[in-house]
Amino acid sequence: MHTVVLGAGVAGVTTAWYLAAQGRQVTVIDRQSLAAAETSYANAGMVAPGHSYTWASPRAPGVLWRSLRDSSQALRLKLNPDPHMWVWLWKFLQNCTAERSRINTGRKLVLCRYSQQQLQALTAAQDLQYERISRGALYMYRDEASFARGRANMQILADGGMQLDALDTNSVIAHEPALAGARQHIAGAIYCPSDESGDARMFTRHLAQRCREAGVKFLMDTSIDGIDSAGGRIEAVRTSAGRITADDYVLSLGSYSPIVARPLGYSLPIYPVKGYSVTFPAGEGYEPPTLAGVDENNLVAWARFGDRLRFTATAEFSGYDTRHTPKDFEPMLRAARQLFPNGADYAQPEFWAGLRPMTPENTPILGKSRHANLYFNTGHGHMGWTMACGTAQIVADLMNGRQPAIDITGMTLA
Repeated sequence: MHTVVLGAGVAGVTTAWYLAAQGRQVTVIDRQSLAAAETSYANAGMVAPGHSYTWASPRAPGVLWRSLRDSSQALRLKLNPDPHMWVWLWKFLQNCTAERSRINTGRKLVLCRYSQQQLQALTAAQDLQYERISRGALYMYRDEASFARGRANMQILADGGMQLDALDTNSVIAHEPALAGARQHIAGAIYCPSDESGDARMFTRHLAQRCREAGVKFLMDTSIDGIDSAGGRIEAVRTSAGRITADDYVLSLGSYSPIVARPLGYSLPIYPVKGYSVTFPAGEGYEPPTLAGVDENNLVAWARFGDRLRFTATAEFSGYDTRHTPKDFEPMLRAARQLFPNGADYAQPEFWAGLRPMTPENTPILGKSRHANLYFNTGHGHMGWTMACGTAQIVADLMNGRQPAIDITGMTLA
């Protein structure tokens, strides 16, 4: 049984691994020269079931509206004539009720917890190295009002089985001494002891090597020009290397999945949301944090990878544009210097911007399509690193006629 996986990001490579482990012949196709060269390249690096909240919440419409006048908002909308964006936004707004937010967050949490279990098992079995830190994560608040909201909001995750601890300022600094110089900016934090961090790019490329050793074929530097279908089945993928045929196919192209799927008659509810990251050297002489975390008031996340420190921020609706300028990073740089004055060499930034493949519900699209031999594993949004191993296992189970280990209601096209 031969399977073609379209996409060599973290979702595609994990899918290839789980399918190969079940005895399938697998070919991965990607336009980049290396795996994890797009969305998985420099993401936040957090494996964070303890932060599984959906973006579609009762507060989100107001934030989007304010962003039209205030570009400092963490969630930013740039008006453009793309009809796909407006259709997506309408569906997103429909999910911004308290009830839909509760349902979507609950589903997202179950998936994230399951996926973390799969990641941990795979990491141990294959001895994967990716600068992993497994000491929890801090979700920090700068004032009492936002801290109170955070404690109230965490109840939905606590009800779903997450251990979450509310910490006062002294306890926050005890958990993360690198924050000592920012005491005046800390009202408190929610600590999730089971959350982790690690370099998703490093993980994906190491797993890709394990895939090759297991017989998986990678067609890199290979563009996907289209998909041929007939009689309710996929016949081949048209690529710059010619037509590639297989028994079945998995679409795992992130933000580009809707573009490839559209000629087949699918209208996938996925839209790219741009995020920004900056990575600094943090070797000898610096005092970087050891715990990953989020400055909740500014929605700036941080994570340490060995002698590197990364900050990520912003969710910008601007289509498929990945361009960036130094000005785009100024808010997160202010937060970085404020929280960790000696955290890294801030004079040597490595800037990056990538596209998160968001669905209105913030949960991915998995499993069967209307074509008998086409499957989806796409739309992971801002938590693709957290969800990747779980969704790969789920799709592999479905392709082999097995019931997934968790309920995937709301995560399929059906």
